[in-house]
Amino acid sequence: MDVGAGDEVIVPSNTYIATWLAVSQCGAIPVPVEPDERTLNIDVNLIEAKITEKTKVLLPVHLYGQPADLDPIIALAAKYNIKVLEDGAQAHGAQYKNKILGGHGDVVAWSFYPGKNLGAIGDGGAITTNNKEIAERIKILRNYGSEVKYINNEKGFNSRLDPIQAAILRVKLKSLNQWNIRRGEIAKLYRDGLQSPCLSLPFVPNWANPVWHIFHVQHAQRKDMQEALARKKIATLIHYPIPPHMQNAYAEMNYRKEDFPIASRVADSILSLPMGPHLSKDDAKFVIDAVGSIVERNG
Repeated sequence: MDVGAGDEVIVPSNTYIATWLAVSQCGAIPVPVEPDERTLNIDVNLIEAKITEKTKVLLPVHLYGQPADLDPIIALAAKYNIKVLEDGAQAHGAQYKNKILGGHGDVVAWSFYPGKNLGAIGDGGAITTNNKEIAERIKILRNYGSEVKYINNEKGFNSRLDPIQAAILRVKLKSLNQWNIRRGEIAKLYRDGLQSPCLSLPFVPNWANPVWHIFHVQHAQRKDMQEALARKKIATLIHYPIPPHMQNAYAEMNYRKEDFPIASRVADSILSLPMGPHLSKDDAKFVIDAVGSIVERNG
């Protein structure tokens, strides 16, 4: 996408740091935008104010397996003649307005890390694009900048997907839809069973069909809840405890916690409950009952 030193890329403030690092590795500047408080994805109403003459790319993240609101993002990109790169690392198979992710923006980047909805047994990733020029460029860049062996036209990378990982992914891909359906069933049990004013549950817009890579709740006493669940042998995770703007890696940007209050508040309260196609209804009920008893006892 020809992003380089001094360019700007608009990113969510609420995301894993890898989204920002991709920008920094080009020598460009990540420009954070706060999330919508309901979906926790980038707030499309705040993007245009951050666009400058240096902006080259809008980089929405389909966080936790739920699509970002793409139509307004793509419209802004067309208005300002910039590109859209979607981070689909957590959203394999998710749908935006009944169309599967992968061909809305200019490029979608996917992760095949083992814990993803479609995971290999090692590291891997891929891109999808409808842009033939970008596709051809990436094919060259991933192979040392070479289209013909020993002829290197630009400074590329050794970034090819290992054939064994590809073979495994081809087999697992056949089960992805069924696994995502199962995740959706577990998510529905959680959403129906975890009704409490003390808990904030995921909000799903009517145009989104998420794939529930992560099922998160927000709770003011997150640490106490996590410890209480651990005592019941229920493992939980925090996605993510420190937002990118507060990481030492970006200390030179001199951000304060209060500069992005929504992202900071989410980082302090979010907790990911067990989620995956391996869970049974009894497993989900056990988690629901445990969370319910903790909330009832402690608020």
